[in-house]
Amino acid sequence: GCEDQFLAEYVTDQAWSQLEHIRQATCNIVIAVGLPLRHEHTVWNAVALIADQQILGFYLKQNLASDGIHYEPRWFKAWPEGHCSELSRDGQSYPIGDLTFDLSGVRIGFEICEDAWVADRPGRRATGCDIILNPSASHFSFGKQQTRQQFVREGARAFACTYLYANLLGNEAGRAIYDGGALIAHAGEILAETPRFSFRAYQLITCTVDLGITRLQKAKQAHAPLTPQSYPNIHWHKAGPPSEALPLPLFSKEEEFTYATSLGLFDYLRKSYAQGFVVSLSGGADSAAVCCLIYIMRTLAERELGPEGLHHHWHHLEGRTQMTDLLFTAYQSTSNSGDTTLQAAQTLAATLGATFHHWDVNPVLKQYHQIAEQTIDRPLHWQTDDLTLQNIQARVRAPGVWMIANLRNALLLSTSNRSEAAVGYASMDGDTCGGLSPIGGIDKAFLRHWLRWLETTGSRRVDPIPALNCINRQQPTAELRPVDQHQTDEEDLMPYPVLDQIERLAIRDKKGPCEIYDHLTHTYPDTQQLKQWITRFFTLWSRNQWKRERYAPSFHLDDENLDPKTYCRFPILSGAFKKELETLNHI
Repeated sequence: GCEDQFLAEYVTDQAWSQLEHIRQATCNIVIAVGLPLRHEHTVWNAVALIADQQILGFYLKQNLASDGIHYEPRWFKAWPEGHCSELSRDGQSYPIGDLTFDLSGVRIGFEICEDAWVADRPGRRATGCDIILNPSASHFSFGKQQTRQQFVREGARAFACTYLYANLLGNEAGRAIYDGGALIAHAGEILAETPRFSFRAYQLITCTVDLGITRLQKAKQAHAPLTPQSYPNIHWHKAGPPSEALPLPLFSKEEEFTYATSLGLFDYLRKSYAQGFVVSLSGGADSAAVCCLIYIMRTLAERELGPEGLHHHWHHLEGRTQMTDLLFTAYQSTSNSGDTTLQAAQTLAATLGATFHHWDVNPVLKQYHQIAEQTIDRPLHWQTDDLTLQNIQARVRAPGVWMIANLRNALLLSTSNRSEAAVGYASMDGDTCGGLSPIGGIDKAFLRHWLRWLETTGSRRVDPIPALNCINRQQPTAELRPVDQHQTDEEDLMPYPVLDQIERLAIRDKKGPCEIYDHLTHTYPDTQQLKQWITRFFTLWSRNQWKRERYAPSFHLDDENLDPKTYCRFPILSGAFKKELETLNHI
């Protein structure tokens, strides 16, 4: 994930230097290594095939990913189908392009990541190959592994070959999480798969295949033989009976969210060299979810790596890997805070083993009230200054936790979710403060469901956390208005399931207000209420793009991401829905 640095010459030079370093370590082995390759003043997405310390050539990617979070055409050029050329480097000449290779009679071809996701796959044209290799950086999203399994299995069947798919693992560059899940398929059956979401630096799988079976399939399909580059000096080791087909486990959405976000946090801590996390723990669902994910991250990592492995990966923590060191939490009360949320925050922090502090920020809040009242020469009232009085409460909480994060050299985590981001239901420079927003890519309705699942069920890797009952029995509230007003999020906005339905239709599916109204009238027969919800959503969505531009980075989890920097672009200044909303309200 080098982004625009792929265009920097020192990056491609460094990649070549590392390729040379790897080449020297390849005695009696055949390997494929991906790298950005500079040729004729252009950068290409390439994979080198190396055998016994010899670079045999470079296959160049033909299909570049340009949707969702992908911007490959910004840095790379797509190689034309069927074209081959020569690369001159350091006095050597190498074949490059749409290549296949013959290594002592074993024929090898390639697809790189996106090549396998398009209808006209390069593998269709490499029909004489015994083996097709696919090095990939396929980011995590819910349910995606089933799709990968499908195209790997189908590639092995349709191309009558052994298909090897290797995927990146971990949090490579901040937003995208890679879940691993390497696959080997032969003659239409998957024979091996690495466990996904591993905390290890890498994983290795092997299997044994009978090339005679796929060659028999080729003969039945009457494929014309290829005429690839020939390298006859490779010795292939014959090793025992073929492997049997593998039963493939599937994860639920709850499990995938748990494991992917935990892995993202694990690598973010490791690669940022932060000395732990700081969370403003309000006693509500969002901050509770963030704290639970940190606890799960540490628990799963230690189970897989052991204490020594954990210390190795987090060596910068110098052994401070217990929850009391990793997670500092603070409950910051005002006169509008209730005993229920305070007790919930205390209980959860104690259950997770986090450090907990309770601060009263009311004296600071009163000082700001005095400054404002002296400036405008009148007292502040809830009847006239509601939003101002709410926002300042959130903002006075920010400096204290930032200060602690600085003192601890820790990463302050924002606790806003995607539903709040959609409608700007957050105080900028208040509850949006932080260097990372772990749950910014997930909607509030699912988040509440996940917390109930975590309280009562858990999974094969994650034990339930019954203490979450003190969180789950509450209605979500910002607790920014006086207690006697009984403020709740859904009263301020709309029911979260409705908000998420409207957001999905409006942003993911690109439907306008009237289309959404037609779509939802069967579900919500109170048409006047439905119009109010749709109008509120589009008004708040358009008004708050500037907030989404300033949110802390979040993890990419699905095709409903609202991150304007990588996924969902929208004008900061827009009145585009005004006329359609007028039409809607006259229906």
